[in-house]
Amino acid sequence: MVLDELWAALSGASGAALACCFVAAAVALRWSSRRPARGAAARARQRQRAALESMDKAAQRFRLQNPDLDSEALLALPLTQLVQKLHSGELSPEAALFTYVGKAWEVNKGTNCVTTYLADCETQLSQAPRRGLLYGVPVSLKECFSYKGQDSTLGLSLNESMPAECDSVVVQVLKMQGAVPFVHTNVPQSMFSYDCSNPLFGQTLNPWKSSKSPGGSSGGEGALIGAGGSPLGLGTDIGGSIRFPSAFCGICGLKPTSNRISKSGLKGCVYGQVAVQLSIGPMARDVESLALCLRALLCEDMFRLDPTVPPLPFKEEVYASSRPLRVGYYETDKYTMPTPAMKRAVLETKQSLEAAGHTLVPFLPSNIPHALETLSTGGLFSDGGHSFLQNFKGDFVDPCLGDLISILKMPRWLKGLLAFLLKPVLPRVASFLNSMKSRSAGKLWELQHEIEVYRNSVIAQWRALDLDVLLTPMLGPALDLNAPGKATGEVSCPSTHWDTPACLSSSVSSAQCPAGCWEVQEKPWGRLHPWGRAAPLGEGCTLGEGPAPGELTVQLAGERWGSPGMLSEGTSSLSSAPWKLEILSYGAYGLGRCSFKSRWDLEKPRKIGTTVQVGRLPGQSRP
Repeated sequence: MVLDELWAALSGASGAALACCFVAAAVALRWSSRRPARGAAARARQRQRAALESMDKAAQRFRLQNPDLDSEALLALPLTQLVQKLHSGELSPEAALFTYVGKAWEVNKGTNCVTTYLADCETQLSQAPRRGLLYGVPVSLKECFSYKGQDSTLGLSLNESMPAECDSVVVQVLKMQGAVPFVHTNVPQSMFSYDCSNPLFGQTLNPWKSSKSPGGSSGGEGALIGAGGSPLGLGTDIGGSIRFPSAFCGICGLKPTSNRISKSGLKGCVYGQVAVQLSIGPMARDVESLALCLRALLCEDMFRLDPTVPPLPFKEEVYASSRPLRVGYYETDKYTMPTPAMKRAVLETKQSLEAAGHTLVPFLPSNIPHALETLSTGGLFSDGGHSFLQNFKGDFVDPCLGDLISILKMPRWLKGLLAFLLKPVLPRVASFLNSMKSRSAGKLWELQHEIEVYRNSVIAQWRALDLDVLLTPMLGPALDLNAPGKATGEVSCPSTHWDTPACLSSSVSSAQCPAGCWEVQEKPWGRLHPWGRAAPLGEGCTLGEGPAPGELTVQLAGERWGSPGMLSEGTSSLSSAPWKLEILSYGAYGLGRCSFKSRWDLEKPRKIGTTVQVGRLPGQSRP
């Protein structure tokens, strides 16, 4: 009787009003729970604006005091020449710093790539040791590199107003080598995306076309260096975070073997995950700059500050070697389908290498689906994503993360049920969901053993063919803004996983091998089909079609800790700009200085000594 009366009362207007009250209360509660995140975003952007104002004032003040300085000529100097002029005294460190501060400020207006001005760089100029290999060189830092007195937010509100107590080891080594860190650059929220956007600082844009992504997670570095706002930067890479921005922004990037460069003091979202390891590497406009950075970082100071780093210095004899190499290659990994243009980039590079005297051998790493779906994804989310999700409590979730957060929030039983139901129709999705379930310590040990077995199997394949490096396709050209989020990165839905080399990234990450990419030709901005097939951007496209020119890259991978054909032990990952494509310029040491200088009609390469070049038309300007 009582229930009947209650039901009758709630079924009328009063019931509707009560329901509205519940909805309003829920909305108010949700709004209130995110008040700290809104406050953090407001404070972060206010500090960003103040930092940018300081940059502008510093640059203008220096220009007024030095009206005769040719800033354009300074900015055009390759890093090696800039260092020579700084050491000789022909240029002052102040001139280099404030010229790049001004340029970075200009670049940021169109890209939103700078998050913080490291203002103590102005006082550090007088402290820079003149003997250092990077004396007076302005260096940009991905925001995750801890810098005393500065936040490393990773785009997360819980890290806002949490300044670092000391510099990370790699920042200390840079300063000991005379470098002058001057800005922090933007990253995607949590750094787990190959786009570059977060709720604190917003979206970073591609410097060549604002509707395109700069890549991620080192996207701020890619945009700043690609537009000429920094001569050298440092990024990190676990599944392509140096390689994607390098490819999308037309610069050079280098991903060493994990732990080749100290990670001590690096800010992250999840600590203790060792199955799939992160690497630190340099990003710059040309290959020689990467080599110079490695020479500076791989020094006694770093080995002393972080004894866990193997004391292996840069080997000049390896870099200087010119012996012919055995290069493995494939056009597709048979897991996802590259566009015809991406395949052609590999084949044209193959032809150029063969013309330079190197041996090309077909090669495909074993069991790539297992490496991507089980080893990499399982290693990253062995706790079901619990540790990762702790970073998002009370925070907004940026669109660049797509559905990843929603998937990780599913209870273990629901992931298992969906995997069971989807296995007949979407087996890849099912495999990923299974790998994203939490597992016991025993199961984690089993997974880590599987990774060891897989690593040894890839090494055995490699050595059976006596390879020096591996040439593969690389995703390109740059994707539209938010497109990476729709693909949910490398860890969610493999049917929307567009990146052929990211499958290799997973296999070499699981095998703890270095990997990287080089740019070889220009094509129109393209698009990829969300199910991993090529969309109608094919062989018939010409450079006159499409809204703007884009770039295509290839990727190289090497053995752990290096081989005679690698830049130095444990390094690879080069991607270069369309106007100075030193794509295979491990050059002086092994791949036979193959330098591709782009032109719009893709003139066929011609051999010049040990150099293969594609010449630019007279008077032709870069994008």
